[in-house]
Amino acid sequence: MRLQLATWPFVEDYLKKSTGIIIPIGSTEQHGPNGLVGTDALTAEIISEGVGEETGALVAPTISVGMAQHHLGFPGSITLRPSTLIAVVKDTIDSLARHGFTRFFFINGHGGNIATVTAAFSEVYAERSLQRGSNAPSLKCKLRNWWEAPGVSALSRELFPGAEGSHATPSEVSLTWFKYPETEKHMTLEPAIAPNGDFSDAEDYRRNFPDGRIGSNPNLASAAHGKRYYELAVSGISSDYRSWVAR
Repeated sequence: MRLQLATWPFVEDYLKKSTGIIIPIGSTEQHGPNGLVGTDALTAEIISEGVGEETGALVAPTISVGMAQHHLGFPGSITLRPSTLIAVVKDTIDSLARHGFTRFFFINGHGGNIATVTAAFSEVYAERSLQRGSNAPSLKCKLRNWWEAPGVSALSRELFPGAEGSHATPSEVSLTWFKYPETEKHMTLEPAIAPNGDFSDAEDYRRNFPDGRIGSNPNLASAAHGKRYYELAVSGISSDYRSWVAR
């Protein structure tokens, strides 16, 4: 159930049964010539809604803009500074904790968020620990990358040997096309598999990877492949959420 589609009495009743909530988090950034700008936010949202349906958990609004400064060389990309993203994550947790939520399960679609979101969790825990004599219940936060669900990496090796790469990947593009089949678009990519390498700022990224891809061939993506990723990720992460929120 999406929090935006619930009423406040529904949320109040939900909290009598569970204090866990799923929070999708991603990014708004370029994903090569045929990947959607919202890919990282959309994949997190797609998987989160599936996990919510499977487990009965509430799903919060997606945090759609993340830490993506290195993509700003491409039109449409938006970033938050790490300090801003920490504040957004912390304020989201604090707001929900005010109502009685205590378990915050973030499903992530963007690797660039990992360090910053983890730092936000540390800020939450530090603030609680520094509240001398507080009788408030402990808060627990977890970050789960959808692409690390059981079986997902193996599926990528099966479907895209040597062509998955690390950005604008056929796996994430497939997942968005599964949900939004009208956006499926194949085109000539040169080279078919993009080069690998590192980068620093936005200008360095665009110089090294002029079409936005890193080590990938998203032309291999398909909505049918996306369905397989969806089923694997939802099943594995649902199991993880159930066991974690029950502890």
